[in-house]
Amino acid sequence: MKNKTNSLGIAALFILTLLTGCSKFDDINVNPNTTTQVSASLICTNVVLQIAKFGGSDSKSFISENALPKYVGYANEGQLDAQYNNLGNGSFGLMTILPNIDKMLEYAAGSTMENSYKGLASFARAFTFYKLSMEMGDIPYSDADKAAAGSYRPQYDKQEDVFKAVLDELNAADGYFANGQTFTGDPTPYNGDPAKWRRATNAFALKVLMSLSNKVDDNALDIKNRFVAIVNKGYLLESGTGYWGLQYSVQNKHPLSSTNDMFTSRTLLSSLTIDNLKKFNDRRMYYISEPSLKQTGAGKTANDPSAYVGLDVSVAYDTMNAGHSRNEYSVINKRYLEEVATEPRRLLTYAEQQLILAEARVRGWITTSTAQSYYEQGVSDALAAFMSVTSSYAHGMTIDQSYVNGYFTGEAAFKTSMQEQLQQIWMQRYLLNFMQDAETSYFEYRRNNYPLFPVNPESSLNVNNKSGIPMRWLYPASETNYNREHLVEALNRQYEGYDEINKLMWLLK
Repeated sequence: MKNKTNSLGIAALFILTLLTGCSKFDDINVNPNTTTQVSASLICTNVVLQIAKFGGSDSKSFISENALPKYVGYANEGQLDAQYNNLGNGSFGLMTILPNIDKMLEYAAGSTMENSYKGLASFARAFTFYKLSMEMGDIPYSDADKAAAGSYRPQYDKQEDVFKAVLDELNAADGYFANGQTFTGDPTPYNGDPAKWRRATNAFALKVLMSLSNKVDDNALDIKNRFVAIVNKGYLLESGTGYWGLQYSVQNKHPLSSTNDMFTSRTLLSSLTIDNLKKFNDRRMYYISEPSLKQTGAGKTANDPSAYVGLDVSVAYDTMNAGHSRNEYSVINKRYLEEVATEPRRLLTYAEQQLILAEARVRGWITTSTAQSYYEQGVSDALAAFMSVTSSYAHGMTIDQSYVNGYFTGEAAFKTSMQEQLQQIWMQRYLLNFMQDAETSYFEYRRNNYPLFPVNPESSLNVNNKSGIPMRWLYPASETNYNREHLVEALNRQYEGYDEINKLMWLLK
């Protein structure tokens, strides 16, 4: 759940001061063993980490992010608001990246790597504003980076205009990377390769456009033509490109690793996750969960699918705790605790891209290839990613190429009706993002109302809609104090003057 409520103007000014300011104290107290110069490369690293690294404060916040889209429940260590449909205030803290981007470009000016850094700047801005607008609706964009000029109370741009700007930023990034050279300071596996960044940029643009599917008839956005133009460039992620994200390591541990079992033993797999994996005869179930101790105690083996029992995450908190104490449910796989780098953080992947293309083909947005081919390519790549996970954690049900080749039978075989095909694609995107980009799965639920998230009015913390999933985060509380005029204007324009989690943003109307 979002809990950072720092003021945009103050935070941005503070970061800018850190980067550019120099007091007499600093002049006198210079450590001769450390660098005194900031380079585009150093700032680049920080910019990428700000958008790619998990932004939560601790392991529990990571679990909470995965509880919101109903992947997991959490027992016996404090009730999770996200599990029970309560969203609080969002944060504009991510916008503190903007002064860093400005300084990166300033230091890169005139260098051989300037185009690549410009591409990164446009990509990072697009990523930032897309995420924040998806969370809250109208947000500051045009005025968001004017603190240095003395503007600390930015106006809010309409969400539709923010999306236009995001798409324009991504188009610009594509052009910059196309003319870029390998750049330094990139902490992702792409290692500054502008060709790979360009492919990821276009994959992200397709993701943004698909998130706008309910606005496909908006002439100003021109969604289908934009989508087709990107596909026709032929410069998308390939199966060998690799993911855009971050590798975990001893220095950058997975959020759940080395936590003394405080969180993994209490993180319960949802029935929504487990039951759909079973439906597809999907061996990812064995890689992400442990068999129920109650079932193995009754004689079932760890490779028996019936030994895996998911939790209805909408049950009352006390009921969940009691069932957990009786060892009824499957908990998250031990590898998340025992390995610091059990799997990378994948935010843009070939697998998701192909599933997005499959949906576009089903919808008739594109005519290239077939929906079935895109679907099978995406799912195959998602499954193959688990081949790099230590096989001893798979409970004897390893994923190998033979298994992948035989996956598309039964319920996993591509359906014939349009609605069933879309639901298959949506479900595979849902399974893909388990413990990865969980927020995307929440956004996808809002777009498609699928998969159906369990809601129990008796346990729901959504005070104003006990039978519903919340639709947005509230605006940062600090905006009431520091930017009230523009906040009220945005609330009146979108939400009838009321900042509330069930209100529908433009995207969802």
